[in-house]
Amino acid sequence: MHIVIIGNGISGITAARHIRKGSDYKITVISSESDHFFSRTALMYIYMGHMKYEHTKPYEDSFWKKNRIELKRAKVNAVVPASKSLVLEGGGALNYDKLIIAAGSQPNRFGWPGQDLKGVQGLYSLQDLEALEAHAPDKKHCRRAVIVGGGLIGIELAEMLRSRDIPVTFLVRESSFWNGVLPERESAMINEHIRQHHVDLRLGTNLKEILSDESGRARAIITDKDEQIECNLVGLTAGVRPNIGFLVNSGIETDKGVLVDRYLQTNIPDVYAIGDCAQQRIPIGKRRAVEAVWYTGRMMGETLARTLCGQDMEYKPGHWFNSAKFFDIEYQTYGWVSASRGRDPEEQHFHWRHPKELLCLTIAYDIKTRKLLGINSFGIRLRHKVVDHWLTHEFTVDQALEGLGEANFDPEQYRRYEDDILQAFSSKTEHIL
Repeated sequence: MHIVIIGNGISGITAARHIRKGSDYKITVISSESDHFFSRTALMYIYMGHMKYEHTKPYEDSFWKKNRIELKRAKVNAVVPASKSLVLEGGGALNYDKLIIAAGSQPNRFGWPGQDLKGVQGLYSLQDLEALEAHAPDKKHCRRAVIVGGGLIGIELAEMLRSRDIPVTFLVRESSFWNGVLPERESAMINEHIRQHHVDLRLGTNLKEILSDESGRARAIITDKDEQIECNLVGLTAGVRPNIGFLVNSGIETDKGVLVDRYLQTNIPDVYAIGDCAQQRIPIGKRRAVEAVWYTGRMMGETLARTLCGQDMEYKPGHWFNSAKFFDIEYQTYGWVSASRGRDPEEQHFHWRHPKELLCLTIAYDIKTRKLLGINSFGIRLRHKVVDHWLTHEFTVDQALEGLGEANFDPEQYRRYEDDILQAFSSKTEHIL
């Protein structure tokens, strides 16, 4: 049995490792991005000087040969299921018995004039990091950068550039940062924090056009307010989309991503898809059909490996959770805390914010049953195991608040705020939204 995996990100490599643990199958991992698996989420720390590229590789280079996982550096141009083969760039081919598509994402581009100029890029791949070093090595060569798109990648890019004192203008089309995900007060706090880091945050502003200099490099952008902003770098961070262009005419069914069932199987026998490029035919609960999240990619890889090794297993990601960092503020979310827009009337929010520090907590619960629905935490670390237990066993909001001390995962010597939070909740004042 020869299993070929397209993509050497977290989902593809997790699948390879667990298939090796459970079988003696021949495994080939193919990627055009890098020779070895690396932690994509650590790219920003290479640019910021906290790490080197070699520090982002979880395994020694000898690991792959030792575990009989063949690594092939090549680009896949097409998949031909009828002959169970891949067409490689340059004319080569590779045959498989079972194929795992783990091709990841690519940055969104929306046809902006000038989007293909030099100095215009996303931040997803190792090649993007190399381009950033070339386009924005310091504030002398990059006198200003403009970032387009108010998501997690955009704020990471802003932090990276500010670490080298490069002035940043941040265009966010929404009226407040990430307010399609965060409740109003949380979003407002992040706006405040972004500006504290000397980022020129332009809310309710869209990119209209990117202007070129005489050498074909970006020199300025025009906003939808007809304002011109001079810049040497334009970061396009308006989300990502599944990398599936090479599957055109393959017969593998796609929509936004590669359509899969609960066993991560496509419509073609022996062809599977996992990670950022996979799309559930029927979304799981409130989850999105496509989830470009590190931990779900890892879970898909392990789940599919079990199936391919003879232990059929459905993909069951459990309760939603995620974490991120907005400059100095750590963010965690568990369950479902809806944004202000479109929130169900029965979803009540209790919001607490520290009067001086950038710390806050929002708890969502059902107004009728008082059942806990989810928690957002900014600057206060919560223990995943505890909150997941609350959600699984359908704790009430009152039980959750009483147990905040058990959930707190902050280091020793950190100040704790459980008493303040519980007192605010008990007072039933303006903290209830």
